[in-house]
Amino acid sequence: MSMQKPTIALLAIPEVAASTLYGVFDVFAAAGRDWPALIEGKPGEPLFVPQVVARTGSREMTIANGVRIVPDAGLDERPDVVCIPEIMLPPDAVLEGRYAAEIAWIKRCHDAGAILATACSGALLLAEAGLLQGEDATTHWAYCDVLGRYQGVRVHPHRALVVGGTGGCLVMAGGGTSWSDLALYLVARLASVDEAMHLARLFLIDWHDAGQLPFAMLARTRQAEDADIARCQTWIAEHYDEASPVAALVRISGLSERSFHRRFRKATGLSPMEYVHTLRLEEAKQMLETEKTSVEAIAEAVGYEDAAFFGRLFRRKVGLTPAQYRRRFGGLRKALVG
Repeated sequence: MSMQKPTIALLAIPEVAASTLYGVFDVFAAAGRDWPALIEGKPGEPLFVPQVVARTGSREMTIANGVRIVPDAGLDERPDVVCIPEIMLPPDAVLEGRYAAEIAWIKRCHDAGAILATACSGALLLAEAGLLQGEDATTHWAYCDVLGRYQGVRVHPHRALVVGGTGGCLVMAGGGTSWSDLALYLVARLASVDEAMHLARLFLIDWHDAGQLPFAMLARTRQAEDADIARCQTWIAEHYDEASPVAALVRISGLSERSFHRRFRKATGLSPMEYVHTLRLEEAKQMLETEKTSVEAIAEAVGYEDAAFFGRLFRRKVGLTPAQYRRRFGGLRKALVG
């Protein structure tokens, strides 16, 4: 790996869908940049350098569904990671000789130590390159039989993600929207699990049936321009678990109670107690993701003596019970760490 930002090359072939190609691109482009922009109001430093590469170089090309794109570079790049999103061809399509230039480039990147990552049917290009002999692999369920015909490939149809090769240099995700799982895994591996969790919330990756609330950052942490309120924000960020926090904020502000409530809402968009609740719930979400502490103990730790009230508030604000949230997001974090 280079000491600079990891470069991510996304391979564009005529048989790739724009949604998959640029979906992966957007996740990597957002890493490190978009979470601070959303929460703090100022973009952070991007963690990766994603680019679309193709045999056409930077000349316009047409991909699946008639979408025209202009790649960033040709196949002379030496990236840290190669992503092969998919091949939109029937399972019985003949691939031999069809992607000679791409396969030669993939082999060169592999020899140079790059991570090769595929989603859906993209694993077929690794097999065509002879890189899956003696390896575990997965792909879209409709292509598992085809992948299994390549010599020495051990196909695992039910596994959503397979990591193999020397040093885990081969990463394959299954079908459907598995490109999002692939991108999260790579961000967790190359940057951090926390950043992958941020992106999961930003892009609503996985568990869409739960709606948007579980992914939302409830706390509004941007510092208010009002100096008195900003001072209160700084204090409550460290003392949200204390009893009677609003009364303490009024004292710290030096304002009358009426003026404090009016200026706090104007500065933050929330009442002081709503603001406290959001901070407490964010801490609770973090604890549910990372710890095995009981829900009752978490409620007490973030400032609620009544665990039942905490549970009702959590459900109303987040859209899930604390136990449901732990199963969903604790499982995601565990998968990314594992």
